[in-house]
Parts: sequence; C-alpha cells; structure tokens
Amino acid sequence: MTDPQTPAAPPRATMRLQFHKDFPFEKAIPLAPYLRKLGISHLYSSPILTARAGSMHGYDVVDPTTVNPELGGEDGLRALVAALRAEGLGLIVDIVPNHMAVGKDDNAWWLDVLTYGRGSRFAHFFDIDWEPTDPALNGKILLPTLGSTYGETLRNGDLQITREGKRGGLVVRYADHMFPLRPEDRYEIEAAGLEAYDPSTEEGLARFHALLEKQNWRLAHWMVAGDEINWRRFFDVNELAGLRIADPAVFDATHELLLNLYAEGLIDGFRVDHIDGLMDPGGYARRLRAHLDAAQSSRPGALAEQKAYLVVEKILGPGEELPKDWGVDGASGYDFMDEVSLLLHDASGEEKLSAFWAEISGRPADFHAEEETARREILDRSFSSQLDQATDALHRVARLDFDTRDTARAAIRRALVELLAHFPAYRTYANAAEGRTEADKPIFERAMEKARQSILPADLPVLELLDGWLGGKPAADDLLLRDKAIRRFQQLSAPVAAKAVEDTAFYRHGKLLSRTDVGFDVATFAIDVPTFHEKAAARARTFPNAMLTGATHDHKRGEDVRARLAVLSEIPDEWIAAVRRWREAAAPLRTETAPSAGDEQILYQTLVGAWPHDLDPGDAEGCRTFANRIAGWQEKALREAKLATDWTTPNEAYETAARELLMGILTGPDAGLRTDIASFADRIGPAGAANGLVQTLLKLTTPGVPDTYQGTEFWDLTLVDPDNRRPVDYDARAAALAKAETAEAAAGHWRDGATKQALIAAVLGERARRPNLFSKGAYEPLQVEGPLAADVVAFARRLEDEWAIVVALRHTARLLGAGGQLGLTAQDVAGTRVTLPSHFSTIDMIDRLSGRRINPASTFELSDFLRLPVAFLAPSSTGS
Repeated sequence: MTDPQTPAAPPRATMRLQFHKDFPFEKAIPLAPYLRKLGISHLYSSPILTARAGSMHGYDVVDPTTVNPELGGEDGLRALVAALRAEGLGLIVDIVPNHMAVGKDDNAWWLDVLTYGRGSRFAHFFDIDWEPTDPALNGKILLPTLGSTYGETLRNGDLQITREGKRGGLVVRYADHMFPLRPEDRYEIEAAGLEAYDPSTEEGLARFHALLEKQNWRLAHWMVAGDEINWRRFFDVNELAGLRIADPAVFDATHELLLNLYAEGLIDGFRVDHIDGLMDPGGYARRLRAHLDAAQSSRPGALAEQKAYLVVEKILGPGEELPKDWGVDGASGYDFMDEVSLLLHDASGEEKLSAFWAEISGRPADFHAEEETARREILDRSFSSQLDQATDALHRVARLDFDTRDTARAAIRRALVELLAHFPAYRTYANAAEGRTEADKPIFERAMEKARQSILPADLPVLELLDGWLGGKPAADDLLLRDKAIRRFQQLSAPVAAKAVEDTAFYRHGKLLSRTDVGFDVATFAIDVPTFHEKAAARARTFPNAMLTGATHDHKRGEDVRARLAVLSEIPDEWIAAVRRWREAAAPLRTETAPSAGDEQILYQTLVGAWPHDLDPGDAEGCRTFANRIAGWQEKALREAKLATDWTTPNEAYETAARELLMGILTGPDAGLRTDIASFADRIGPAGAANGLVQTLLKLTTPGVPDTYQGTEFWDLTLVDPDNRRPVDYDARAAALAKAETAEAAAGHWRDGATKQALIAAVLGERARRPNLFSKGAYEPLQVEGPLAADVVAFARRLEDEWAIVVALRHTARLLGAGGQLGLTAQDVAGTRVTLPSHFSTIDMIDRLSGRRINPASTFELSDFLRLPVAFLAPSSTGS
C-alpha cells in the first residue's frame, strides 16, 4: 500500500494550470482539495523558471537557474508542493529547452555574449552562426530590434550611451533594450566624454557610428530579421533565441535546477516544449531520461520507486509515429485531440462543405493546396536567412566532390524550396553517419514525390542530390559538413511547418473550423469507428501512458467550440442556407470590398461555435462583452492569415470594416441577425454538448493519461489565446462538484457545464479505485449491431478480472435537434445493441454516469440504459 502522500505513478489524470504574476503558486494552493475530489492525480504546470517580467505564459525564460519570483520563487513552489502532497497529488512541469528570451536587459547570458562576443563563456550556449556569408556579420550578432532603420534611429538620438550597474558599465540604451559595449572601448569613451558621441552633431554622429561598428553586435531594423539574421530563433520571434541544448554544458546549465527539484521530490515529471526545434530531439530525450533515472534513487521515501513521467510536445504528421527509442512516455496529446475530432465529424458532409467554401471564398477546398501556398510564402517572408544558411551548408557539401562541385548554389536553393513546400511532417531525424531512420524514409519520399512534380525540370538532378545529402545516403567521410547541412535543414523544416500550417493556412482554410487546430491532419475530414479503435489499440501497444488532451494553452478554439462546430458536418444544407441568409441580412453592415466573403463565413462559424450557452441576444451588455472577445480573436485571425492584413503591415481599413461588421451584428440596433445566429447556436447546442461529453469520456477511458486544461471541466467555449487564458471561476466549479450530482442528473441543467464535470469526476473516481486497469489494461472493441451501429463507440478496458465498459454515441444532431434537451429516449436508440464477451455476462453492472444498475446479460440493448449519449459501466461491487 502506498503512502497517502505519494502521488500516483504513472499519473492517473492531470490538470494544466497557467501560472503568471496574477495567478502565482499561492493561488493554486487552495485548489488542491478540489483537484483531488475531481479525481486529478497531478497538477501540470506551465513553465516555472524565471521568465521575462510580466510574462503570461512562461515560455520566455531569461534565467533557468531560478524559479520565477513573479510566481512566488522557490519558497512559493515548495509551499504549493506541500499543499499538493497533503492531498496525495504530484507535480508535472512544462520545460523549454529550445530557446530563451533575449533582447531588453534581463538575460545575463545573452548580455555576456553581446559584451564579449565569440569570447564569451556563453557564446556556445546560443545557436549563432559566427561565420555567415555576409562579411559585415563575421564575428558579430545581428540584433534586429530597431523600430526604424539604423540610420534614422541613430540620427534621431534614440540610441544613448549610459552607465549601468554598480561599476558603471557603459551600454547603449534603446527603449527598453540594453546593448553592452566592449570593455576595451571604455577608455576611449571616458577620454572623449559621453558628449563626444552626441548624434545631433556630424562629428558626434560619425564617432557614435564608428563606436557601434566595433561592437560584437550590429543593430538593425526588426523587419530585416527574416532575411539577414544569423542566429536561430524560435519560429520567427526576434525575442527568442535558440539554444544549443545538445552541448552537454548547455544541457547541464539549463537543467540543473529542474533536476535538483526532481531529485528532492518536488517535481514528478516533465513535458518538453517544442522538442522538434532541437538539433537532436531523440538524443536530448534520452539524455534527460538518463539524468532522471540517475536521480530517482535519491528521491525521498516511496518516490524513489517511481519512474519520472516524461512526455514531449510533438506534432505528428499523417502516418508519422513517435519514435520508440526516445525513452519518453509519449506525446503531449495533440494526436488524440485530432483523432477524437475526426471521430465526431460526419464524412457525408465534407463534399458539400468543401464546395461551399470554394464557392464563397474563392480559395482551394483542398487543404494541401492552401498549405503549399503558405509554405512558399512563409519561406520567403520569415525564413529567407535560415534557408540561405541551409543552402550554403549544402553548397559546401556539393563542393567536396568533383562530380557535384558544379551544382549551383541558386539551384540548391530552388530545390530546397520545392522540398520544403511539400514536406508532410515537421522534420526528420537523420544524421550523416547513419542516414535516415526507417520511419523517416516514407516521409521524405512523399516530399520528394511531390517536389519532383513541381520543380523545374533542369533542377530535378539537384533535387535528387539533396535526397542523398540530407540522409538518403550515409556519408563515408566529411561527417561534420554533412551533419551541419542535415541539421540546418531539419531545424528549418520544423518552424516552417509551424508558421505556414498552424499560423497561416489554418487561418485561411474555413471549410469547417473544427478541423483546423494544433496537430490536426486537416486534409482528413473524418474517420469511422473501427479506425478510431485501431488508433486507440495502437497507442495501448506503444505509448499506453501518453498524455491525452482536448484543450491546451495553444489551441485555436476550445474543445467544446470544436465539438459544436462538428455538428455542422451532419447538417451541411442547413448550415449553408443559414450562411446565405446571414450574408444577405448583413449586407448593410459591410463595405463593398470588406470583409471578404470567406472571412465573413469564418466569423459566422466562430459566432455559432463560441456563442455562450447563457447569452440572450437581447442582453446588450452580454453581447458587448462577447463582441469584444470575438474582436480580439478576429484581429489575430485576420493577421495570421496574412491575406488582407498582417502583423507587420496592418491594413487598418480592412480590419475596421471587419470589426464594424462584427459589432453591427452583436451590438447594433437591429437584433434580428444576432437573434437568428443565437437561435442556430441553440439549435445545435445539445448535439454539440453531446459531442463534448463523448470526447471527454473517450479521453478519460482510452489508453493514456487524460489532461484537463484549466477550467474545461465546464464547457470550453474559448478561442485562441489570450481568450483561452482568462481567469477561471474555481469557486463555481467547486460548488458544482460538492453537489455530487450524477452526469445524468446534471444534464437536466446541461448548459451550466456541471454534467461534463460530473462525468469527469465519476470516471476519474473509478480510475482512482482501479488505476492499473487503465494504465495497463487491454483495449477491446465490442461488437455493436442495429441501426445506430456505425455511430456507437463501444469498448472494454480489461486487466485480468478487472474491467470497465464504455459506450458513446456520436452524430446525434438528428436525435437532439429539437426541444433543447441533452437526454435520449429509449425510442431514439431502439434496436441497437452491444454484445459483451462471455465473461462479462454474469456480472451486475452500474452506469457511473447515471447510477443506474444493469442486470447481467450477454447483449445490452441501448434502449435499456442509454439516456445520455455516453455510458460508463463498471462492476457494481467496486463502489457506489
């Protein structure tokens, strides 16, 4: 028997909390009893290391050697862990090995590099190209931080030499940025006096410029970063610099505190952010696992027997599998999020929705076409410099062999663009000595096949050379040059995929927004029940303790927004007619050219998907609050799409027209249109809620560790950040849980979300009673017959004599379309039955979601017990 203060291993269920200055550790302490009662075994925390002041997410770490003081520091963390341990809960922490925040004046390691350049003891910490092809940057770091051109900034006096710190070190200040000057320049400056560098005089301007030219850094306008930057960023963010985490010294410096906290028993596991950004993701994961294993025996008490839980944020492309030799427990859940979304969509609606989207928007119905366009644009606008670096590395490889030395650099660049434009995954994991992994070979071949079709015929031989150089043929010699070329390519393909697909094409493709979210295979619209079973069974074989999620801090829209919008795939004709009607009604609110019909249709989907259950269209204040939320989403969506406007050059006229349409609908004097939209949302609300219950039950019962994002134990009708990071009303959630209603009873007032919470509590309660059943038990699909058989997901979890049965009904729009109720009648499901294995047929059962007892039988008629679209059956002897 384990000590009651020892958390479960592996975790039974996690809850993700976002810590920041307004929600520090101390505010989570009172939540520990609630989390335990809900059935959570581990708090899953956003990053805890010291981040940039005011950070609302923690991914912009500036000091990995300390716990963030804005969150409460190490003392605050210890107090939180003590409260968690008192309830038998553990702690999993999100970590960020790929990058650190730079710029401003708060990263001591980066400032040291700026001060001493290549001679800094931290110079090898950051992924800097000290010998780029641009001779002006040889031995320097490009700093694209200026809001205007360098010359204009210098002449305007926006750069100032100041003294900083106790020793009066000399630095250049620009807004909130600090650029240290070389120590060897101090005598010259002191001798001349600071006034000698006054840019308002020609002499001072020349002197100041000459001083700046001698530094280890070069200032530039922020817009040149994509074309000229000589260090790896996180995606295209100039304030986040890539770390060389494969260097053991960098690993040790950035992980020492985290590993010490683990060894001390304060942390029980980690989620690794953006592992595909690293040079060698597998090597990093194995190294981290080795360090955790080495520290395990020093953990106190029973914790010394528990293996650390380790999952990675990994976007899996179509057909891609997480490597099994990384030493991790699995991915962080995007794959499940996609699978359950696919299950909820009705394949029969795709053709009509595709045709309507193409008609109304003028854009491709085929997502692959949209993705290819976005990839080419993003390469050009954001990653030109990294593309040049990869090109240069490959050009050096070409020059090694007299058979290939005539391969032109420009041709290599063109071939690279074609390869990246069609790449079907984030990246591969090749190296020069061993070449490509078996798993990588089909991924690369799919890219090659497409690239061969689109490349210039004259460049086709160059493309074939790239295939060999990038891992297709292991290198016999010159491993360093080949490895560098492969690394450049693999660390370019990942950010290109993220920015082109998730942050561009997803915002352009409006066929059905419920199929465009992080980690989704958007080109696939739906799957059938047998395919879902196959995926769940495969996970049980490979990563039975992978994290499963339906909502994250990074999602494009909340899990119940997606669940509601999935209903549209069941009723495409009704949806298309509604959009045509609304566009006609909204004509007076639009200008002649803005917003586009595609953007308008995406707006209608968002309004319908996110319409609050308790919002009356006649509630002026409530509609205004909702409108402001939607306006925040709208600005981000339009700019991320990069069609009519973007972040670098906002089109104020277009954005204003789009916002006025939104405000006219939700806050204008004519309530007719918003009433119609609200009625439509209400019409599909029950079916959307049914989908929400289905995806929640499947997350909690299929193989894996279910995560609940903060607040989503009630309905999650949030949108992209920052909307999905708003404060959570935990008092309301604790009060609802205290009522101890069954999910079926709470369905009588389903709009408040308590039925979803009751489902979570019931299932997690069973997981707490029988943890091995869910962490080690087999996944066994059950036979279903009858008119609804194709839409019933039925399976058993079984471990020796322990078992539980799950039944879920998808595609309920035709059953729940009228009356506004969430419940089913016996007539709704009449004639559909589930056949049980013989060893189940003599056991009394109870549906944990209704409390209804079920007599032993070899076949269950759904009409006998299914009153919600979900049921969770367990032996009645395991508890009331």
